[in-house]
Amino acid sequence: MQLRTCLTVIALTASILAGNVSLAAQPVPAANPQVEIKTSSGIIVVELYPDAAPKTVKNFLQYVKSGFYNGTIFHRVIGNFMIQGGGLDKNLKEKKTNAPIPLEAQMAFDHGLKNEVGTIAMAREEKPNTATSQFFINVADNDFLNPQTLPDGDPVTFMRRGTLLTKPRAEALQIAAGYAPFGRVIDGMDVVNQIKALETSAHGENRNVPIKTVTVISAKILKTPITPKTIDEQLGIKPAEPAMPATAPPVNPESAASEVPAQTN
Repeated sequence: MQLRTCLTVIALTASILAGNVSLAAQPVPAANPQVEIKTSSGIIVVELYPDAAPKTVKNFLQYVKSGFYNGTIFHRVIGNFMIQGGGLDKNLKEKKTNAPIPLEAQMAFDHGLKNEVGTIAMAREEKPNTATSQFFINVADNDFLNPQTLPDGDPVTFMRRGTLLTKPRAEALQIAAGYAPFGRVIDGMDVVNQIKALETSAHGENRNVPIKTVTVISAKILKTPITPKTIDEQLGIKPAEPAMPATAPPVNPESAASEVPAQTN
């Protein structure tokens, strides 16, 4: 009995050790999810930040996991503003979406996530809590898309994109609500720039539609995370070398002595 028990313990120990080795060999998920968006123009990888916009990230990942984005196109491109996709097929027909989500623009802003070059954010209708599947990638620092703090009062007077507006408070709050960024491009900004440079035209109600169609072939969560790159790294821009300090000319001791204030008697 003792020998049999000993052999059983040895077998269990070996099994546990084997299991540990197997677990160690599995890829460790990234702290922040990373999504690869494979397009007909190349691959874009975005890193998402659940701490800054939890409901927005969850919503986006649901569409990714379901394969919703496969076959959609970038249907709106404004070269000095953003590129937008995630809702229309190649025939500009809008796909059926899930229910809209709450706007998390202020939460994202409070976490330091702004609508600046390389961030991905949710598109929405005029009212704040209307985002569904469509997203956009900022190709400029679009500060006016960030939430804006309004002064007290009703009606309220505030500055918007260089224009002084006076609106009923309820309407002003909608205007100043902002758009929710929830991640940023960590690889493939060159692909984003290719898309932003495309010529566009109007198709019925849809304006700024690229003449050359850019299709999302697939969108998937990366099992093995990549090392995030800065925008400059993605575009191959080297940091500017620090300027060399100017070399002071040699000092003539006699000349220097003559410039020192002399004590007078």
